[in-house]
Amino acid sequence: MPDKDAYASCAQQARSHYENFPVASLLLPRRLRRPITAIYAFARSADDIADEGDLTDTTRLALLDDYRRCLDDIQRGVSPAAMLFVALADTIRTHALPLEPFYDLLAAFRQDVTKKRYADFSEVLDYCHLSANPVGRLLLRLFGHDSSSNIELADNVCTGLQLTNFLQDVQADFNRGRIYLAQDALRDHGVMEDHLKLRRHDRAWQSLVAQEIERARAYLVRGADLGTRLPGRMGLEIRMTISGGLAILDKLQMNNISGFISRARLAPWDWITILWRSR
Repeated sequence: MPDKDAYASCAQQARSHYENFPVASLLLPRRLRRPITAIYAFARSADDIADEGDLTDTTRLALLDDYRRCLDDIQRGVSPAAMLFVALADTIRTHALPLEPFYDLLAAFRQDVTKKRYADFSEVLDYCHLSANPVGRLLLRLFGHDSSSNIELADNVCTGLQLTNFLQDVQADFNRGRIYLAQDALRDHGVMEDHLKLRRHDRAWQSLVAQEIERARAYLVRGADLGTRLPGRMGLEIRMTISGGLAILDKLQMNNISGFISRARLAPWDWITILWRSR
């Protein structure tokens, strides 16, 4: 069946990317794995358009516009041709998912291309509202637990994970010409862009990173009740995701003490500890 092939293509794309956090985890009910994989493949491939390769900004925006037109087709009930959107259309139709979160994700990826600096933390949070929170809202709809209070908790978790990724990718983002750390925070700590250019590890940089780690941690902790509200394996998946995010922050905290911050990866034994803490 075409849908089966389309979902298989999405799964292959998901497996081709390294992530610290579970994607369509075996912990989840089988019925949710394919739709989650389709959502992830959409978000991952659109993110790659904004980030990867040597494309011009004009080309990146044009390709993202193509994605938007595919969403428009799905909204109008027009059958898409691309395998990714065949799977996505099936997921949206089968699970009655709203399209707004998908449009929000595309808006975030366009912003990656057009906006290179963020004046203050409120602008950073506005970006998280587009780039991260839609994923949590879609998952809650799939789980059938998208109450307003659960959405608020999920937004906190997703924002915390996004802030964590900003720290993880701070050097890679700078190499792409972007800084997601708020400009006023840099000024408050006496950090210049040369800190990133030269990988300068001094007290000013350590102080800034320590603040950003605690900000991310606070959002994850603020949303932690979601893991106990959701039943069974869905709750366990959320608890493990939050625990994984906190473990990454612990590693980044250690990195910040010993040298310029670098990407932290979770080893197999870390996941054993995370599972134990999440039970």
